[in-house]
Amino acid sequence: MVEKEHMNLAMIGHIDHGKSTLLGRLLTETGVIDPHVIEEYRKKAEAMGKATFEYAWVMDTLKDERERGITIDVAHQRFDTNKYYYTIVDCPGHRDFVKNMITGTSQADAAVLVVDAKDGIMAQTKEHVFLARTLGVSQLIIAINKMDRVNYDQKRYEELKKALLDLLKVVGYKEANITLIPVSAIEGDNVSKRSDKLKWFDGPTLLEAMDLMKVPEKPIKLPLRIPVQDVYTITGVGTVPVGRVETGKLKKGDSVIFNPPGMKGEVKTIEMHHEEIPEAIPGDNIGWNVRGISRNDIRRGDVCGHVDNPPTVADEFTAQIVVLQHPSAITVGYTPVFHCHTAQVASTIIEILKKLDPKTGATIEENPDFIKAGDAAVIKVKPTRPLVIERVKEIPHLGRFAVRDMGQTVAAGMVMDIKEK
Repeated sequence: MVEKEHMNLAMIGHIDHGKSTLLGRLLTETGVIDPHVIEEYRKKAEAMGKATFEYAWVMDTLKDERERGITIDVAHQRFDTNKYYYTIVDCPGHRDFVKNMITGTSQADAAVLVVDAKDGIMAQTKEHVFLARTLGVSQLIIAINKMDRVNYDQKRYEELKKALLDLLKVVGYKEANITLIPVSAIEGDNVSKRSDKLKWFDGPTLLEAMDLMKVPEKPIKLPLRIPVQDVYTITGVGTVPVGRVETGKLKKGDSVIFNPPGMKGEVKTIEMHHEEIPEAIPGDNIGWNVRGISRNDIRRGDVCGHVDNPPTVADEFTAQIVVLQHPSAITVGYTPVFHCHTAQVASTIIEILKKLDPKTGATIEENPDFIKAGDAAVIKVKPTRPLVIERVKEIPHLGRFAVRDMGQTVAAGMVMDIKEK
């Protein structure tokens, strides 16, 4: 059997717009989840006074999440369409959990944005769309969910569609890369089966739309970069970092280096889905054991590359950012946390070089005193400790970041240039 091509899909959108329910429905209808399980959840949910939560619970296997009714962790789940096999990166919609969402979305080849037909575009809808774009997700399916709440009204769908397309164009999406679909996750309309209630819609179901996505070109020719997500110690094997290959190729026997610490070693084994593999390519989530590396040498946020082309360690870097939200103004000296790949490092803005028009990128002002929500700017940044980051033109996958402070995403951006350590 030929293995289907693999895609990573992020589910994004505002907290109560039905992402988990839509996903639970999709996984049940594609045979990943046994309908009996759903039936059991339905009874439990009703008993707890949380009717209609049964599909959401499929993803929210953490007890804490069930009780609070929100998605916290990024759950990975495989399912198959006719053409691809997808790993779903279920991204939390709750505001506190945007940082998990950043990690999820930065691993996605495509995203499904879920918008409640009745509530429409919310602050978080905008934030997620903006982040998806800045983090490099170029293909988007928009599921206008809960059509049952608006009596499957075509007019409501059309007006929301127009508003969404306007928003997406401002952020830089091309209409050709966007598919909009009216659905009802709870009723099962247009998820994997067409619905009589949506006769006026002649586009694809959600499942069909997933087959219309294109697998991004695998960046095999770029230098090897594997951000470390976790480090495990496995009896009989030793130290095993785990992470997703972003770019390049890793083979058994390769000489690798982990930066910033500068630890070197030779790759003994590579494992994926509990099976040993001879080489790993972009998109593969792997564990790899390196001779000469111990548990204390490396940590989450370090990046593995080949010794002859090591990951870039920044002393300072210049970046283009867009400020999403900030209660006051951002000035020189501001030190929020920069999230780049799996690293989270407090970094200081040491210069604001220029303010840009967010729609065109044209310079509005040189060396402004401050920048605020809605502004785009070019800034110079100094991380408080060594950080691996790359120029977005050279290795885009490690050149994008989000800026977080006070429990929210303050800005997002990309690296233009680096002063190396």
